[in-house]
Amino acid sequence: MLEISHNVVLEDKEIEINAIRAQGAGGQNVNKVASAVHLRFDIGASSLPDFYKTRLLKLRDRRISKDGVIVIKAQQYRNQEKNKLVALERLRELIKAVSVTQKKRRPTRPTRGSQIKRMDSKTRRGKDKRLRKSLRGEEGL
Repeated sequence: MLEISHNVVLEDKEIEINAIRAQGAGGQNVNKVASAVHLRFDIGASSLPDFYKTRLLKLRDRRISKDGVIVIKAQQYRNQEKNKLVALERLRELIKAVSVTQKKRRPTRPTRGSQIKRMDSKTRRGKDKRLRKSLRGEEGL
């Protein structure tokens, strides 16, 4: 059982976990032991509240397939149990991240002092450029 919050709990039957062989270097065990974990979680068929489901499906995350299945691969450790715990923790974090509502951004305006400072620097820059400009009649010298 995976506890997301006080109110939301996922049953073990909703989460499919398969052991697979890990990629990369691993010595003699790499071709014999299936220490990596492949976690699959179907969002639509889960017991999550609709609020969570819609937000998860709207997420643009490479771990969520077009069919609405979250696929997490954990192969950080050489131990299958640790990889399983890591995969479950990643799933929990993904679902928790969706539950937090972002505070709406209130656009700010530049202060009067910063506007004056900006305009002064622009006029100063323009004066410098005007002074660099050659006068008429002196181009041929």
